[in-house]
Amino acid sequence: MSLFYNSLSRIAPNHGIRLMLTLRGFHTTQVHQLYALSSLGIDGYLQTRKRIREQFSNFSDKFRIKMQEFVLDSKNMIFTEDLKNMVHIAEPTDLDLVVNMVKKFNTQKTEFRFGSFVFGPIVMRMFHFLDAPNEAIKCFEDPDNDGFFDQLVSYQILLDLLYNHQMYDKMYNVFERVQEKQLNMSKFPKYPVVLIMAACYKQNTPQSFEYAKKLWGEMISVGSTPLRRTATFMAALALNQGAPHVAMESIALQKQHYITIRNIRVLALAQLGRVDEAMPILRGVLDVDRPDQKDKHTFFEETISKIREAVKMTDNKDIQREYESIEKALQDRQLIDNQTLDQLLTSDINVKMDKPNLPRGMPRMPYGMRQKNRNLP
Repeated sequence: MSLFYNSLSRIAPNHGIRLMLTLRGFHTTQVHQLYALSSLGIDGYLQTRKRIREQFSNFSDKFRIKMQEFVLDSKNMIFTEDLKNMVHIAEPTDLDLVVNMVKKFNTQKTEFRFGSFVFGPIVMRMFHFLDAPNEAIKCFEDPDNDGFFDQLVSYQILLDLLYNHQMYDKMYNVFERVQEKQLNMSKFPKYPVVLIMAACYKQNTPQSFEYAKKLWGEMISVGSTPLRRTATFMAALALNQGAPHVAMESIALQKQHYITIRNIRVLALAQLGRVDEAMPILRGVLDVDRPDQKDKHTFFEETISKIREAVKMTDNKDIQREYESIEKALQDRQLIDNQTLDQLLTSDINVKMDKPNLPRGMPRMPYGMRQKNRNLP
């Protein structure tokens, strides 16, 4: 069983599979994770979790009982070390206890607290790892916890967890708090902006499109430069909402050698009926393609299909012949990709950072994505 599980634990994160274990066996469900776990610092959380769980292996239950008593007794304080340990040994059944400990820790008198340990990101990593969006948002929204999560990375982790569970309306509320707080003097922090734009794209409604346009306009007006993923979410949403002109403007400053940008531009031109302007973009990948090239400059099959339809509607024989020649060359050189724009847009984002080595036996996935088995090495 352990060997079977370890194999699954290595496979699951790479394929977006949420692995669950019931008393009757395994089943899987698809997840919609946006940021890679390492980009959220969960690798580091797992390292510390492994170490502290080993230290508490013989008296974790007694420690839990003691913390429950401390929460209920107004005379007892929750110390920094208490909360740190509880956050790292927590299981799903401990979440109410952790939420109550956070509340007491944040509201108790602080004259004896000389340390400057920042708990917000670590508590959010715990919620993310245990796959507990409802408890996370409850803890975040509690007025007694004001200031506890005032770190941009805490907002990013929470937004990612809510995104995983398609809790988009809650994401808007959290993002409004981000803008109100303006942590690090930023009203448009880049990673939370990516996540809220992803929520707009996933909702794909006239209302979410209006929200996205308003946010985009505010960013541009103050000179904030959106990340490429933000721009592509905005542009793809605009295409889905029948606004190719907005899509074109959204990616105007992006480099065309990126596959998402190249495909969005051609799709927008096809929607606009400006197929003659799409021809040089299609032909451009043929000019740079080399047999020994590792990363091919490709177009999605869905892009080719839509530009083909737009070409047929022109009734221009010269353009049709030129397009047929280009499409045949793309096919011959295997430059047409079966991947979709949506698949690439919603693929994991890896933010470059130092990656700690995980302890042997610790899986790279949240609690809900792995087998619950305390007897693993």
